[in-house]
Amino acid sequence: MHILDDLIAKATRHETPCGGGRMVWHAWNEGAGDPLVLLHGGNGSWRHWVRQIPHFACTRHVIAPDLPGLGESADLPGEQDPLQVARVMLPGLRDLLRGQRADLVGFSFGSNVAGQLAAAMGNELRTLTLVGAAALGVPRNPTPLEKIRDKQGEARIAAHRFNLASLMIADPAKIDDLALAIQEWNTVHARFRSRGFAGTPLLKQALARTTLPLTLIWGELDQVAVGHIHERFAAAQESRPDAVLEVIPGAGHWTAYEAPEELNAALDRALRRAR
Repeated sequence: MHILDDLIAKATRHETPCGGGRMVWHAWNEGAGDPLVLLHGGNGSWRHWVRQIPHFACTRHVIAPDLPGLGESADLPGEQDPLQVARVMLPGLRDLLRGQRADLVGFSFGSNVAGQLAAAMGNELRTLTLVGAAALGVPRNPTPLEKIRDKQGEARIAAHRFNLASLMIADPAKIDDLALAIQEWNTVHARFRSRGFAGTPLLKQALARTTLPLTLIWGELDQVAVGHIHERFAAAQESRPDAVLEVIPGAGHWTAYEAPEELNAALDRALRRAR
């Protein structure tokens, strides 16, 4: 896909320790603008942000890793949970930031990791923005998925299309060739299983240890949260009464892909809340 090839060609690749292997980070527009760190969702990679990176890299130093056990990064050592993901990432992130304060954005499982990082980093960050967050102690909606490992050709594409419609994208017309290609690459490269943490209160607990400006964003039709968005936000407010809510009309869980202009505008507003 041209946009993915173009982004890879323009990126600077960094590697930091991850157990016995390496964690892979991609960065754009290094040395120019304040750092913006984008953490992708479960079973994903930096490609979840394919429609945000070009927008923000015009003015910001954008950093987007593959989380441990996902994408090109090595498997997560030790405990297999979001706290351990954050522990492994933290030294590498600090090295890449070089003392600059960053805005941190997490999507879905990346929101859980972002919350753990924010609790550990405090004023090393400027803002925290969570998109499609779970792990707030509120049960997630069931989202049935089809297995793809035993499928090839059109059957495999059909399974990806079903899974994207069930979990990620509300409007079937938005499931295009690029979305399918990203889903295929992400799925093939995913080893860490994050889904089981969505119903836990781990993120809510981490948010109680943060003070930086916090914005939570959901798509109105987010398959994981639809019907319970305000319940989720209320749970976050129990830890952070000052949190700000944004809802993207008509969008599903992968709001970054389905409604990129609307999400980019919401992220711009969130980033302007920096102290």
